[in-house]
Amino acid sequence: MSATVVDRADLLVPKVDAPPVVTDVRPRGTRLGLGRPIPLAALVGVALIVGVWSVGSATGFIDPRVLSAPWTVLTTGSELVADGRLGGHLAVSLTRAALGLSFGIVAGVALALAAGLSRVGDAVLDGPIQVKRAIPNLALLPLLILWFGIGEEMKVITIALGVFIPIYLHTHNGLRAIDSRYVELAETVQLSRRQFVRRVILPGALPGFFLGLRFAVTGSMLALVVVEQVNATAGIGYMMELARTYGQTEIILVGLVVYGVLGYSADLGVRLLQRKVLSWRRTLED
Repeated sequence: MSATVVDRADLLVPKVDAPPVVTDVRPRGTRLGLGRPIPLAALVGVALIVGVWSVGSATGFIDPRVLSAPWTVLTTGSELVADGRLGGHLAVSLTRAALGLSFGIVAGVALALAAGLSRVGDAVLDGPIQVKRAIPNLALLPLLILWFGIGEEMKVITIALGVFIPIYLHTHNGLRAIDSRYVELAETVQLSRRQFVRRVILPGALPGFFLGLRFAVTGSMLALVVVEQVNATAGIGYMMELARTYGQTEIILVGLVVYGVLGYSADLGVRLLQRKVLSWRRTLED
């Protein structure tokens, strides 16, 4: 009798299955991500292009009158460096790009803060800036020449106009894209508005600012190419325009290489600065 009672009691107790054992089915050492970084990954594509260019020039597939061989461009560049012409033009171009980039960054950040931190500022500023965004800088050149002439002032302003738009757009977006949970947390710990802006909004907008800065660096190079071919007397673009007049393809290619190196070096510098400043963020690049 007692055994029967025990058996029935066991039937009333629900049986709890043991939790399943989770085993890692991935091969050891693998990660969900982009994999290990490739050494000098940024140079792989460039090396392939130069390799195809070299093979095409050596085999005669590429006409040297259309596209000079890489060794010809290298020799011409060395001659331009030796006689000082490339150094002089490069100094002028760097000065223009640096001034335009500086003014554009200051203007873009100031306008983004004014529009991103105030409803009134957003209503007043965002519309005209979006209209300017739709107007190419080339379309503004005739007006800028009438207003400022053909001197350095017009060139620097044109570069600044090409810079401040991406700085404004991405910084403004970063200011407005702060997670509402951080707002609730700031209210919970009773932060003042100034503390909230300084400790939450501005650090949260830094990724957007750096993204805009990368676009701005590229924009400054594009604007520099344009302005240096408009009644300029010095600069890499002037050197290229003069070479076009005399059919010197190799000098034009030297100028293109210089522009490419400048743009890539500036972008690399921004990326390194971004990783240092935003070391608290972990991304797939890490």
